[in-house]
Amino acid sequence: MPGNPFTDPNWAPDLAGTVERVVSSVREKATDKVVVLVRAIVFGVVISIAGFAALVLGIIVSTRLLQVVASRIFRTDHDSTVWVAYVVMGVLMLVLGWVAMRLRVAKGDPS
Repeated sequence: MPGNPFTDPNWAPDLAGTVERVVSSVREKATDKVVVLVRAIVFGVVISIAGFAALVLGIIVSTRLLQVVASRIFRTDHDSTVWVAYVVMGVLMLVLGWVAMRLRVAKGDPS
């Protein structure tokens, strides 16, 4: 009887192949996409935290470098060079913030 699976010698490999195709299809459609999404979220969070830390450390290093440069240029005491470095960094941050505010676009603004 051709309909009887026990008389067909290839029924076990055929059934195993069908199960493997179904499982791999489900995995491809569900699990692989979720893994990619979760990896993107995790790496995005890690990169944003590292970027923020690098930005803060860059500002600190820039301020200290400016203090050293100011002490070489003005040949004054430490307190004066710190004051000059803070004023220059403050003005620089103010200008960068002003430029960023000018470049922003409102949601309802067509331009």
